[in-house]
Amino acid sequence: MANPLVEELVGAGVHFGHRVSRWNPRMAPYIYGKKNQIHIIDVRETVRGLLRAKKYLSQVSEAGSLILFVGTKRQASDAIEQQALRCGMPYVCERWLGGALTNFRTIRSRLTRLEELEALRESDELNSYSKKMQSALNREYRKMYRNLNGIRTMNRLPECVVVFDPKKESNAIREATKLGISTLALIDTDCDPDKVDLPIPGNDDSIRSIELIIGHLADAVNAGRQEAAPDVDEKAADKAGNGASSDAGENTNGSSDSTEVAAV
Repeated sequence: MANPLVEELVGAGVHFGHRVSRWNPRMAPYIYGKKNQIHIIDVRETVRGLLRAKKYLSQVSEAGSLILFVGTKRQASDAIEQQALRCGMPYVCERWLGGALTNFRTIRSRLTRLEELEALRESDELNSYSKKMQSALNREYRKMYRNLNGIRTMNRLPECVVVFDPKKESNAIREATKLGISTLALIDTDCDPDKVDLPIPGNDDSIRSIELIIGHLADAVNAGRQEAAPDVDEKAADKAGNGASSDAGENTNGSSDSTEVAAV
């Protein structure tokens, strides 16, 4: 009987690579063969990579660290936004801003500007500006919202960057590597697997393939956060219990002191 995960991956076309002429020789260990001049990715390697990635992301989210999802290609943008919101993590699905990681402080200052523009739009103060100025402010807001909205909750550098098509998102990979941030990527047969820490060999051009992989990764992130929740509750309960014990001790001491005073 076939593995349900394997059937799911094959059904989504995760095993289809690029044309033979476009391959990267370093992807050879992940390629099963070729058919009609198209490379076929070894699904067993995809399963191994996916399981390793899920385990790692679960550990990262359980520790309370951030995971940044990156995918600006048309096929990936909608799925990345949807799944990143589902697991409560920051994302970039429109355009990677140079320095988003290596110049994080400046990016945070731009987020402050975005919040200022939102407050201006919500108030009546915008109407006090000229038509030309209103148009310029609205244009600035739309551009900043499109590029920065996904990372506005990223108040610190992420522990891991998840990339779909590292060839297209080479700047994100480069910045993460420079800062020592772990990289995880869905890589096709035209990519270099040595540039990422945790490669998942698979089709990075198919919408169904991307949706399937990122769905599994988002599930792993949510699972890690759920594992962390009981620990937080236990710590809170222990803290409350210790506080109650301290209060009880103080009350007992206070009572004995009162008795001594009364006796005197």
